[in-house]
Amino acid sequence: MSAKYAVIRTMFELIWLSRLPGLVRALSRSRGVIFTLHRVLPDTPADFSPNAILQIEPAFLDYVIERVRDLGIDIVSLDEALERLAAPKKGRPFVVLTFDDAYKDNLKYALPILRHHDAPFTLYVPTALVDGVGELWWQAIEDIITRQEAIALTLGDETDYVDTRTTSQKQSAFDTLYWQMRKMPEDQRVVLMRKFAAAYGYDLDRQCRDLIMDWSELRHFAGEPLCTIGAHTVHHYELAKLPLDQARNEMAKSADILQSQFGLRPAHFSYPLGGPHSAGPREFTLASELGFRSAVTTRPGGLYRRHATDPHALPRISLNGYFQSRRYVDVFTTGAIFSLMGKLTG
Repeated sequence: MSAKYAVIRTMFELIWLSRLPGLVRALSRSRGVIFTLHRVLPDTPADFSPNAILQIEPAFLDYVIERVRDLGIDIVSLDEALERLAAPKKGRPFVVLTFDDAYKDNLKYALPILRHHDAPFTLYVPTALVDGVGELWWQAIEDIITRQEAIALTLGDETDYVDTRTTSQKQSAFDTLYWQMRKMPEDQRVVLMRKFAAAYGYDLDRQCRDLIMDWSELRHFAGEPLCTIGAHTVHHYELAKLPLDQARNEMAKSADILQSQFGLRPAHFSYPLGGPHSAGPREFTLASELGFRSAVTTRPGGLYRRHATDPHALPRISLNGYFQSRRYVDVFTTGAIFSLMGKLTG
């Protein structure tokens, strides 16, 4: 775990020990929170698993739902959340469950738990990944580095060979390559990722088919009364890095494809990666112009009445795989704490 996450863990411990979350929920103006989830898997991550932040265990998801309701907090759909935000007075607190990317494990492990608890949720779908032609590049570089004792890193015109024998060496190589790709234009990143995968015999298309649901599997969710299908672009590109017309097309076409597949146009949207460098005012305006009722970021914070009139940059709180402690659930449900954290770190 990085120093950053160690600091956050310490903060969570102090907040929980203070017994403040319940008082803050009662006194703050925050009306609810949206949780971000990705993968739900029973496997314990290996020592080198930088993407473990995207993975929680089924037992933890089960506990989160139980604990939220024990705290007197409702689990509601996005549509109901927007209605509650628009109400003149603050009512019962609420949580919205959202899953990004349409991983196969959502079908195998998450859906039975959600059905058991009768818990509504939203699934945001990147359509090219469901077609099996996208790439989960962040997972691919982890997979490649995991099985290599050294890799070649190309920075500009220079290529360096980096040892990846130890866990710390692997993490360092991952961080370097990950942030190199994050800072590149998307078309250049795609080229670099394809070259990197080819150099180490890694099949990106097969990886996509192995990890992401196909259309037949996704129909289990489209036909599920508890599920709201949301759009998540076509290729899962960071929209802020794209030209305006391409960004608009990524958003609009993903909704078109989902409407064609399931007969209902998605009313809700999720910005890929969702942080300040991935989506900003231009993308928020696009979501509004394209007719989405809401759009979610990954910027931490609670939901307030003002979000009813500005619903295209909604904050979310990550159920991060590094913080699967039952006592932290009380902290996660307290939107005002995360709103403050967002201001301090923004």
